[in-house]
Amino acid sequence: MLTNRQLFLNNLGQTSPSPLLVEVVKAEGVFMYGPSGENYLDLISGVSVSNTGHRHPRVINAIRDQLDAYMHLMVYGEIIQSPQVRYAALLSSYLPPSLSSTYFVNSGSEAVEGAIKLSRRYTGRSKIVSFRNAYHGSTCGALSIQGSEDYKSAFRPLIPDTWQAGFNNPDSLDIIDSKTASVIIEPVQGEGGIITPANDFLGLVRKKCNETGALLVFDEIQTGFGRTGYMFATDRFGVVPDIILLAKALGGGLPLGAFISSPEIMMSLMSNPVLGHITTFGGHPVCCAAGMESMKVIVDEGLIENCRLRSEQFRNDLKHELITEIRGEGLMLAVRLGNPSQVRYAVQKAPEFGLILDYFLFCDDSFRIAPPLTISKEEVDMACIRIKALLDNTLKNTGA
Repeated sequence: MLTNRQLFLNNLGQTSPSPLLVEVVKAEGVFMYGPSGENYLDLISGVSVSNTGHRHPRVINAIRDQLDAYMHLMVYGEIIQSPQVRYAALLSSYLPPSLSSTYFVNSGSEAVEGAIKLSRRYTGRSKIVSFRNAYHGSTCGALSIQGSEDYKSAFRPLIPDTWQAGFNNPDSLDIIDSKTASVIIEPVQGEGGIITPANDFLGLVRKKCNETGALLVFDEIQTGFGRTGYMFATDRFGVVPDIILLAKALGGGLPLGAFISSPEIMMSLMSNPVLGHITTFGGHPVCCAAGMESMKVIVDEGLIENCRLRSEQFRNDLKHELITEIRGEGLMLAVRLGNPSQVRYAVQKAPEFGLILDYFLFCDDSFRIAPPLTISKEEVDMACIRIKALLDNTLKNTGA
């Protein structure tokens, strides 16, 4: 009988030549467990998905309760389904008043696709501006506005009239003009290596959009749901977009995405043509039930405040001669080492030290720390001990 490892290599589509090949049989809280009892501290949360930890009891109970009621019923938008409408109302209560109309989809990439269509439909324009080193997904539309040519060139031609500005470069904003439908930006760049806006850059982008009539789209797919120490990054930076994109932690561990705007803007998908955007599984009731309960847990258990405290703890306690910088907001951190080869070595070796770490797509000299927001003081202590042991081994085997 073939092992799971063999089946993984034989029958799953592979995306890299050197996967970690860590087999997981159970996950709980901030830990993953292997078939022989190995435990791994999860310091990436499925890339900011498991904000309330793995298998939070309240989220599991919400899923079970919804399973007992119903699962898939009908194409989105035709039947009133309590988890969808209740969750949409909860989201709007934590967002600026103008962001009150939610369209649920299945993933972050789909949320990006929806925002591209919505902004083009509402403005009657075609030009989309995004930023270098941004990541917005892998479908053709999302890939068209991604910020790295290395990941795009093999798949061209992509959708036309997409342009790139420089993040934190005010001079590059002149590319936003009267032909621009929307400007799509991550409030904190994720795959670029956790780059935060400087000198009111988001405010300058907002001002330029106001001047030209372009819609401002915040991609909060990674930054949402407490990850930066605020429920949403729009709260952190005090800039309100016209459309906000959510996914990852939105589903509480299940697949769910959304683009959210004002009723006026969203209504442009209702006619000419009717059904301007449709989805079969977007807003699946089980996913919405899980996500809604997960968001309530973030509030009820004070996870945003815990995120800030644990972020400070990592910054204060994680010291090593290989670490040259720790960047980021909340528990969305980038640990910079001396060179890319050390990062590659550390990430590959991390499971041997009881850690799950990850690279950044567009920043090869840093690794990610983004654990569940439920992580405790004691668990951060454990993480720092394990990371320092890993970096000792890295230094020994790769040199300074």
